[in-house]
Amino acid sequence: MQSLWFFDDVDLFKVLCPHKIKTFAKGHNFCVYKKKDYIYFESDSANKVYLIEKGKVKIGYCTDDGKEVVKAILTKGELFGEKAILGDEKRDEFAQSIDDITSICPISVDTMHNLMRDNQSFSLKIYKFIGFKFKKLERRLQLLLFKDTKTRLKEFLDELCADYGCDCQATGDQIIKHPFTQKDIASLIGTSRPTINILLNELKEENYLDFNRKEIRILKTSA
Repeated sequence: MQSLWFFDDVDLFKVLCPHKIKTFAKGHNFCVYKKKDYIYFESDSANKVYLIEKGKVKIGYCTDDGKEVVKAILTKGELFGEKAILGDEKRDEFAQSIDDITSICPISVDTMHNLMRDNQSFSLKIYKFIGFKFKKLERRLQLLLFKDTKTRLKEFLDELCADYGCDCQATGDQIIKHPFTQKDIASLIGTSRPTINILLNELKEENYLDFNRKEIRILKTSA
């Protein structure tokens, strides 16, 4: 399942009637953040949700001993801060830009509630989206707790296949053109970038995959 919305050729609220799309467009501006800028911190008021128009955002929290735990890295077209819709008054996570330029559209919780109240189809999409994110986060936490690093990487690659993969008709391989760096992947599965590089090369030697900076190819022989 790819991101819920894309800005290239799809209206953000395509499920809404046109006059509401125009109203939304006129009333909301985009905010621009530089790399390492925070959109919000833990314990900040939760009065907005956010849509990414460009760039990448890291979602995470800090443990009592100061260790950073990365819950998600989100890209163009994705929604975050969605717990505010469910009634959370304070953030229990931080959101940080990790691209040189990250453009984000903030939407007040009141606006979201009005949009959801006025359009049942839109409301259903939002709740499905939130449920999907919670389920995905729960699965990732289970991986961190119970699986070794190589298994975590392989299962993360399965997620990437579902989100960004396509079949190569000529070879039968799965081609994954994704937005994540090795550092991003390392953060998401709880390891280091050098370890990710070592494991990717091991999987390459095992004829499980091939990779470069732009894509990962899961080889048909590994199926």
